[in-house]
Amino acid sequence: MPGALPLVGHMLAFGKNPFEYMMKLRNSLGEIGEFRMFHQKMVLMTGPEANEAFFRAPDAQLDQSQAYKIMTPIFGKGVVFDAPPHKKDQQLKMLMPVLRDKPMRGYAEVIVREVEQMIAGWGDAGEIDLLAFMKALTIYTSSHCLLGDEFRYELNEEFAKIYHDLEKGVNPLAFVFPYLPLPVFRRRDKARARLQELVTGIIAKRAQKPEKSEDAFQLLIDARYDDGSRLSAHEITGMLIGTIFAGHHTTAGTASWTLLELARRPEVMRSVLNELDAHFGADGEVTFQSLRETPLLENVIKEVLRLHPPLIFLIRKVMRDFHFKGYTVRAGKYVCTSPRVSHRIADIFPDPEKFDPERYSDARQEDARPFSWIAFGGGKHKCSGNAFAMLQLKAIFSILLRRYTFELIDDKDTYQDDFTQMVVQPVSPCRVRYIKRLGMKKAAAETARNTAQAEAPVRPRFQIKIDRELCQGHATCMSEAPELFHVDDVGNVTVLQESPPLNLLAQARQAEKYCPTQAIKIELIENPEESKNGRIS
Repeated sequence: MPGALPLVGHMLAFGKNPFEYMMKLRNSLGEIGEFRMFHQKMVLMTGPEANEAFFRAPDAQLDQSQAYKIMTPIFGKGVVFDAPPHKKDQQLKMLMPVLRDKPMRGYAEVIVREVEQMIAGWGDAGEIDLLAFMKALTIYTSSHCLLGDEFRYELNEEFAKIYHDLEKGVNPLAFVFPYLPLPVFRRRDKARARLQELVTGIIAKRAQKPEKSEDAFQLLIDARYDDGSRLSAHEITGMLIGTIFAGHHTTAGTASWTLLELARRPEVMRSVLNELDAHFGADGEVTFQSLRETPLLENVIKEVLRLHPPLIFLIRKVMRDFHFKGYTVRAGKYVCTSPRVSHRIADIFPDPEKFDPERYSDARQEDARPFSWIAFGGGKHKCSGNAFAMLQLKAIFSILLRRYTFELIDDKDTYQDDFTQMVVQPVSPCRVRYIKRLGMKKAAAETARNTAQAEAPVRPRFQIKIDRELCQGHATCMSEAPELFHVDDVGNVTVLQESPPLNLLAQARQAEKYCPTQAIKIELIENPEESKNGRIS
């Protein structure tokens, strides 16, 4: 890329607006191009083919850990990205049970209760800073679901302050100089040390209790490495921080943008309200299963994530020469991909700047091409918490939108992304006005009367295929179709029937639809004789 300056390279242009710079690079150089940040050479790859090469590359070639040393002072030495590959893999697997299907089914009730508590004092109308509200709400829901009652209730205010100081430590300067003696980094380090003190105290208290909790904290206390050793308080602290980082500030930004985009478009807001009113009525219970049956709300969230992905670029360090089409990226450079840029390729998403939730309808399926929609990443490194994030967002809006209507206070064009932050969120403050919905029961009853269910056609035969590289062992498939799938304690999936009967097709489709990593494919076979030649995985 032309325009590099002495010493800083393209850093000034990139830092001013990384999205605009990366769009300019793609428009100038195509799906692969190089730029420089200070002394470091960076290669940007965008588009489905480039994304697939990026996400499917083995760790020994494209190393995620080397690229995210920025998180070492926050997570801690020897934790996640700073751990050797075999140890990092074990640490990440220790957290998987809390994100698997069975515990997920209890989270909807917790999230709904938190939302109801947050809005209990709102009254008939008022104004809020939407981002500040969503940050508070998602830290409560994430900590309550994943970390347990102590963090949610006993350490409420102190934990929020600690988390704030840790979050501010994720500063672009830390990519190059993570230990400069700056006030923001000193507060980060002090917060990390204080949190470890608190974690050590809670571990001691829990050891005295006869009953055990079922949250991520307890999972880490009980976890063992392959050699039988326990996690230290230092490691538990770092992994708890990582758990909340993954499920909080990304979700807060997405939740804020979801409400902002709906408030900008009253017609889409009405459609979503009609769906929620028809499905839940005025007082219907919000559950794990009922939230799955709100496809329009889910499509709205997916479109928000297409236009406003919280992580606008993902980075890997090239450990061995990396080849893509006719290009070679030499070891020592960094490779990155950008969800925000890839999501605006007109050949895949026509009229890419338009907010259009119908892109994901059965008729259009614009995201069907593999590695085209990558808001949660892709391949074996796809965010393992993506199912929790979607559940959290849908549960929040199933309550908020049925209780209140929302309006923008400022001009709609003033609500913009803040590219000065590592995790992109709306510029704060982003003010909205809320007004209590009146006649909600009447509206719900009317919508229910006008809603009809269409039956899906049954096809003659089907077969099941699993992409073992994508599968992370969430066990959602086993919950949806226990007669077709079994997942063992370490996350290995077995398909139980090679020639499933037709009456299990609906269950198989549910397993395919709700697999968090889209590792399952159901292939329909018109001619039953074709199955004799097809390979059943």
